[in-house]
Amino acid sequence: MNKDNILIIAAHPDDDILGCGGFISKYRKTKVFKVIFIAEGSSSRFDNPDSAEVNSALVSRQNMAVNALKKLEVSDIEFNNLPCGKLDQIPLLEINKIIEKAIDEFKPNIILTHSANDLNQDHNIINKSTLIATRPMPKRKVETVLSYEILSSSEWNFGKYFSPNFFEKITSKDIKNKQDAMAVYHSEVGEFPFPRSSIGIETLARYRGMQSGFDFSEAYEVIRIFR
Repeated sequence: MNKDNILIIAAHPDDDILGCGGFISKYRKTKVFKVIFIAEGSSSRFDNPDSAEVNSALVSRQNMAVNALKKLEVSDIEFNNLPCGKLDQIPLLEINKIIEKAIDEFKPNIILTHSANDLNQDHNIINKSTLIATRPMPKRKVETVLSYEILSSSEWNFGKYFSPNFFEKITSKDIKNKQDAMAVYHSEVGEFPFPRSSIGIETLARYRGMQSGFDFSEAYEVIRIFR
């Protein structure tokens, strides 16, 4: 594939690795990646969001994001640090403008973002905002918009399902790179059968591989393709 600009829009640090870490690993030498995080991913776990403890957790999470993406050779990262779990309290226009600015500056051919059917409300909002920001305007026409799945969010939304129709073939090496990157988030991973585990990541890749005739794959939903 030709050298493309790939913009990954994630609600929280670690969503990028879980959703498309294999894709990044596969194309890290041939494509240019930028990752933007809309929310910070930690403050919702604390009673007092203004405490020094919360600030320390935010700095730690940000460092994890940088180090995880470094393993996948991505250094173009943007943190917006909107409050975790409270994106429904932020005017959607504000989130739209963050995404539109990234699109206008980076000029991506492909955007990868959250599914509309995740259990996590921040993920839902990012999906909606991305759809608004990528509406087919003459001066801002992104060729491809795909949504990815997030372990312990996509599969836990009983009744509404992530229904992939695009499968990216990946290798065992890509899975290992994804596992190694996710392991940096030591506060987010657990032991199997917790979905966000090393075994969970490989199991999902094998399952999506069975669906698509590969040994391993990552699954996506096509939102829009313009050719």
